[in-house]
Amino acid sequence: MNRIFAPLIASVPVLALLFTGETVAAGPPSPEIENELQDGLLRLQAQVAELQKDPALQTRDGRARFADVAVFPKAVAWMLRHAEFPKKDYVKQARRVLELGTQRASEVADGMASWETRTGTTIRGYFSKVDGSVQPFALTLPEDVNPRSGTRWPLYVKLHGRSNDMNEVNFISRHEGRELPEDQTWIQLDVYGRGNNAYRWAGETDVFEAIADVRRRFRIDDNRVTLHGFSMGGAGAWHLGLHYPARWSSVGPGAGFIDFYKYQNQTELRPPWQHETLGIYDAIDYSLNAANVPICTYGGENDAQLVASTAVVAAAKALGVDIKLLIGPGMGHKFHPDSFQEFMTFHKEKSQAGRRRNLGRREIRFTTRSLRYNTCDWVTIHEMEQVYVPSTVDARLIDGNVEVSTVNVALLSLARDAGTHAIIDGDMLPCYDAAEGLLPNVYFKKTPDGWIVQDYEASKLVPENLDLNKRHGLQGPIDDAFMDAFVCVTGTEEPRERSHAGWVAWTLRRFRIEFDKWMRAEVRVVRDKEVSPELIAQNNLILFGDPSSNAVLRKILPQLPVQWTDDEITVGGRSFAADTHSLSMIYPNPLNPRRYVVINSGHTFHESDFRASNSWLFPRLGDIAVQKFSRNSDGSYAEETVWAANFNAHWALSETE
Repeated sequence: MNRIFAPLIASVPVLALLFTGETVAAGPPSPEIENELQDGLLRLQAQVAELQKDPALQTRDGRARFADVAVFPKAVAWMLRHAEFPKKDYVKQARRVLELGTQRASEVADGMASWETRTGTTIRGYFSKVDGSVQPFALTLPEDVNPRSGTRWPLYVKLHGRSNDMNEVNFISRHEGRELPEDQTWIQLDVYGRGNNAYRWAGETDVFEAIADVRRRFRIDDNRVTLHGFSMGGAGAWHLGLHYPARWSSVGPGAGFIDFYKYQNQTELRPPWQHETLGIYDAIDYSLNAANVPICTYGGENDAQLVASTAVVAAAKALGVDIKLLIGPGMGHKFHPDSFQEFMTFHKEKSQAGRRRNLGRREIRFTTRSLRYNTCDWVTIHEMEQVYVPSTVDARLIDGNVEVSTVNVALLSLARDAGTHAIIDGDMLPCYDAAEGLLPNVYFKKTPDGWIVQDYEASKLVPENLDLNKRHGLQGPIDDAFMDAFVCVTGTEEPRERSHAGWVAWTLRRFRIEFDKWMRAEVRVVRDKEVSPELIAQNNLILFGDPSSNAVLRKILPQLPVQWTDDEITVGGRSFAADTHSLSMIYPNPLNPRRYVVINSGHTFHESDFRASNSWLFPRLGDIAVQKFSRNSDGSYAEETVWAANFNAHWALSETE
């Protein structure tokens, strides 16, 4: 059986590994109705399992068709396992989803797929690299879309607002079969985003995986991709629009939130390791990046979330950057009809014009606080001097050269064609002819004596990151490991401390349940004896246990900046009793330094944060932390962070830690 699809045809009931605490969903329907849905699901799963045997579905087009079917049983399976029936019509919705899935499975078995170019809205699916799960999205096609023609279509990416009752079944019901809106001449992608997480973490990955899947199916004009959303979707548009300004022809955030402290009325600073990482997501800190993409934002006159729009507009204006602001007269948390028309007209005009890309953009003003977000057209920041403080590049193409000023940048690259010379912070260096003119990008490194250009041999080694510095996709914190392919690894040997082993088992159970519920996928778990070179090459490894119980952890421990004996865990110059303390951390995997290794942690925010506001989904443990744990009478554990830190730009602890 294909490992990716295995969870969809596994048993459906709510996970047997639930930990003590608040239940995760409303109660199920009557036993008779639940049995009816279970039986229908089992029949559909059997159909899909039979389809999986067809070699024709292993091609690219076949795999897309298979995902378009598999997303239906997955939706009902998750609805049943989490008892997600908040309203009476959800039973009706589940029945319809089973019917639609059965119809699609029958079509594919007969070599057909009537929905593939259907005008209007249909549900599609893709298999995620993060965990192998099948995830849904909705696609609206205008008339006469032909994937085999040479026509390239504009794409609108729409991010939904928060809806606590929405699951995959409800998402499908909202979109499947919707008629094409009048005058729509673009392809529209409605993102599911793994539910309600403001398009953070795996929810962020979902946006770009869905876009990539649409690109595989249809010819999309990459210069005409519009991003917009309202409420939580507005927060997502601020987030993705300002972090990835070169991806869009325009960005349209409606309402939403753009920071943590003000939005949550917090007056006390979080601990340093948390406060620093708020700069990953607080979109207002990235207001400068509006210089690189047209933005039209909206808020209702009487909406408390209007402040998100006005605050970013003001912050950008102070930097000499204009953002168009629309305010709906007399409106609360919704669009005014006239404002909506003006909003959509703005984005249609920008889509028709297309974005200026690559060297068509003569000036780039770009800032970031995390190397997760490090590039804008022909400029890329590869390394920072200090982490979680602003790194900024101001670059201009002038008289055949490129003039660059930087703040907090240690290594950057420019497109070779940007200019004959690069003048970086006053240092003139070759650009077009650098590295023997053989590479598309030229790397520049900051030294105590100023900037230097990397020659051909040094340039080829830059991606290897031999000095093991923080880089894009290898910058932490712990939660960053769950934005890409990961697998949890459990130990098979005797643990040193029974008390620690109990906490480890509970921590893994908690992660599996929370990820399953809130990120809509099963966590993949293997034993340490099953870790293969292929697994190491393709995944971040999430190791659970101690050096005695987990062979992989024991193997890499000498190359980690910690000591772990039978009695003590020593890190940052401090020692902690191993029977009452736990170590959680992220680090480049010594077995594959291009991937992460994480020790004893899933996401560091938990169920209460998911249930509260999406603005609470920020890292709690930084890059490395020690927690004191104690077992409660109900079998759960109390945890207290007694020490935590973020590694510096060189994956080392600062002397002050």
